[in-house]
Amino acid sequence: MAKIEVNGTTLAYDEAGSGTPVVLLHAGIADRRMWRGQVSVLAERHRVIVPDLRGYGESELPPAPFAHHDDVVGLLDALGIARAALVGCSFGGAVAIDTALAHPDRVTALALFGAAVSGNQWSEEANDLWDTLIGEVDQEDLDATAAAEVRFWVIGPGRDPQDVDPNLTAFAFAMDRRALVAEQALSAVDVAELDPPAIGRLDELGMPVLVTAGAADLPDVSRLADRIAAEAPNATRLPDVPDAGHLLPLEHPTPVNTALLPFLP
Repeated sequence: MAKIEVNGTTLAYDEAGSGTPVVLLHAGIADRRMWRGQVSVLAERHRVIVPDLRGYGESELPPAPFAHHDDVVGLLDALGIARAALVGCSFGGAVAIDTALAHPDRVTALALFGAAVSGNQWSEEANDLWDTLIGEVDQEDLDATAAAEVRFWVIGPGRDPQDVDPNLTAFAFAMDRRALVAEQALSAVDVAELDPPAIGRLDELGMPVLVTAGAADLPDVSRLADRIAAEAPNATRLPDVPDAGHLLPLEHPTPVNTALLPFLP
C-alpha cells in the first residue's frame, strides 16, 4: 500500500505491474480490497492502480468540497499518467463514467461491472424488493445495516444465503461495515456531483465500453447495463454472469479477468 497527495487529500492505493495504465474503482459497499482477484492477473500486461476513493478504506477525508471524478484525474496527474483505462464496479462504475464524461481526454476505455450511473433513480421494484427481503433497519446500527446490505446486494434477492460462499459474505460484511463509516463521514462533506448527470449523457462516451452484471444482482442493475450498452456508441454488452451478485469481480474473478484481458488497451 502507498499513499499520495491528490487534490488536497491523501489517497491510499496499491500498484502492480507495468504497461498501459488501468485504474480499478471499487463499489460503495467495499474498498480497494474487492479487486484482489484482478490485480496480479492484469499486472502481467498493465500498470494496475487500485485506489481507495476519498473517505473510503485508508484514504483521508478533509472537510473540503471535492468530486470523486476529479480525484481520479488528480491521481493520474500525481502518478504521471496521461491516460488510463477505468474499470468500475457499482458506485465505482458511476465514478468511472463521470470521469470519462468530465475528462474524456484522460480515459482510454471503460469496463463496467454492475455499474451505477449518476442521476439514475432506482425503480419501485427495487424498493419493494428491499422491503420484502430486508424490511426496516436501524441506520444507526452499523452491524445490522451492513448485514442487510450484504444480504441485499452481495447475496442478491434471488439467492439464499446458504448458497453463497460464507468467506465471501464475511469479507463483504467487513468491507461494507467500514464503508458505512465512510459514508457517514462523507455525508458531512460537500461532494460535488457531475452536472448534468451521466444518465442523460451516455451517448457522449466515445471510448470503448465493456458492460456486464451479475445474474443474481437486482434486475435494475442488469437493465442499467442494457441502457449503457444501447446508448454508448462503442459499447459491448456481455451476458450477465451466472450465480453472481453485485460484487461480481470479487465473487467470480475468472470471468471478469477473461473479459478484461482482451478488452483493455
